Amino acid sequence: MAVLKLEDGTLHTDLINISQELAPLNIQINRWTVADNRELKRLLAQDSLNEDEKEQVLKALDSYFEQLQQTAGYKTRDLVVLHQGIPNLDMLMAKFDQIHTHADDEVRYVIDGEAIFGFVRPDGSQAELTVQPEEYINVPAGTEHWFYLTPAKRVKAVRYFITTEGWIPQYTGKQIRIRQPLER
Repeated sequence: MAVLKLEDGTLHTDLINISQELAPLNIQINRWTVADNRELKRLLAQDSLNEDEKEQVLKALDSYFEQLQQTAGYKTRDLVVLHQGIPNLDMLMAKFDQIHTHADDEVRYVIDGEAIFGFVRPDGSQAELTVQPEEYINVPAGTEHWFYLTPAKRVKAVRYFITTEGWIPQYTGKQIRIRQPLER
């Protein structure tokens, strides 16, 4: 279940309320079920996946990719697998843990674990959204945001791209004021 934390401390857990709060940014969030497939569940339970296993996972979820290809022109997808065993994980994540924008939409479908997206809202306030399994998020191009892992430091997410360059961060220099892992 997604959790949106506003800068004033307000928490939202209902997808409708979260969508309303993020509407001024044109952020889309949705729930997409992961197939009830025994092999897929086995793969998702593993910390790391080799390239063949990643491709198996992607193929099992390609109905969503096909939908995005037809409705929004997405051209490629990949599977990012992040966990505590990855050498230099903190250094790898540091480039996204600053307020930045992209020239392309940032689209992720979290299928295991969780991560946090932070946003600068039109009024200058900030909010953080914890995205969990079976949640799809589309952060439109040009949206000021940041991204980091929760303390569990584990996420598997399908990323969808319109361009082949991927997401190149353009840093804004603004400071993150709300950053803090959500307490549960």
